[in-house]
Amino acid sequence: MRGTRLAIRAMLILLVVSAAFEGVSTPLRGEPGNEIDPRSAEPRQEATAPYVFPKAAWEHREPEALGLSRERLDALARSLGGRGCVVKNGYVVKTWGDQSLKGDVYSSAKPMLGTLLLFALKEGKIRGLDQPLSDFGWDLKPKDRDMTLRHLTNMTSGYARPERPGEAWSYNDFAIQLYQKTLFDRIFRDEPRKVAADRSRLGAIGLEDGLEFRATNRRIKASVRDFARIAWFWLNRGAWDGEQLLPRDAVDDVMRPQVPRNLPLTRKAETDDYLSIGTYGGGSDHFSQAGPGIYGFNWWFNAHGRATEDRLIWPDAPADLFLSLGHRGNSSAVLPSLGAVVVAEEADWGSPDETGRNSKLNQRLAEIAAAVGNRVP
Repeated sequence: MRGTRLAIRAMLILLVVSAAFEGVSTPLRGEPGNEIDPRSAEPRQEATAPYVFPKAAWEHREPEALGLSRERLDALARSLGGRGCVVKNGYVVKTWGDQSLKGDVYSSAKPMLGTLLLFALKEGKIRGLDQPLSDFGWDLKPKDRDMTLRHLTNMTSGYARPERPGEAWSYNDFAIQLYQKTLFDRIFRDEPRKVAADRSRLGAIGLEDGLEFRATNRRIKASVRDFARIAWFWLNRGAWDGEQLLPRDAVDDVMRPQVPRNLPLTRKAETDDYLSIGTYGGGSDHFSQAGPGIYGFNWWFNAHGRATEDRLIWPDAPADLFLSLGHRGNSSAVLPSLGAVVVAEEADWGSPDETGRNSKLNQRLAEIAAAVGNRVP
């Protein structure tokens, strides 16, 4: 009799406990990363592992360990040539050429200027990207008095050109010279190398070889492996190893095309460098006319350009891809959705003015996407 009462009591306790936990489901364990939720009986996606960040040096991984094809990476290196490296999930999976050699990256330095400009914003040295350039003491012509820092980053400033700020697009190295002089001489008021290497700025991402700045125009020399760190910093939206070094809202604001697709190109006219500041390297209208629709903050985005209204300008590349493009093939490709960056100096990238699937740049970007996209043949 006593045994029967104990059994009934145990059953009642079990019913109470079951009722208390009704509606609470515990995943059923299967293979690691493939747990089954009993409410759906469908495999759940494994949580994406956080990316890694290099310390004193990049960590290397064999391509196969990250689901990549060694053959595709080797073919990519042959296609690009020069010297370069491929980063996947924060690991270097392919290198070719001298990784420590510091070369002039030409116009790929322009997004690096933007990186420092966002540090200036974080530090309160500027009020915002739409702050007028006249605030920094430049004696601008009346037509240019509405010029802002954002105009300079988007190649729409009108400096040395006939148009007012925002009225036309031109790839303008006189305006970039005005930009870098404003940044270093009027905002930071310090020597460029010290500005960049500060431990609260790019010093925080641990450049192995450091940046060098030319005396005349402050154009930047960087090694492939340091160039890749800066690209990885941008893929991670200004965060580094768990710390948000740049204001995330400001990064999100600039990481998109900012030049309207229907913005006119500058008219043919002589360069009017009335401030006598010189050039960053080229003319006030040179290199490319492809900017409207795809250019912003000195980056090139895979978007709908003036000549490609019905499709992405690089149709065989991921839609979220963005690039820095420098003279003589000193360029970088950032692929956020694939967790990868590719940097190559003195390489064979192709031109943004050539469009369509048969353009060299589209073919290179398609090859990059295939090589870093976890599609082992």
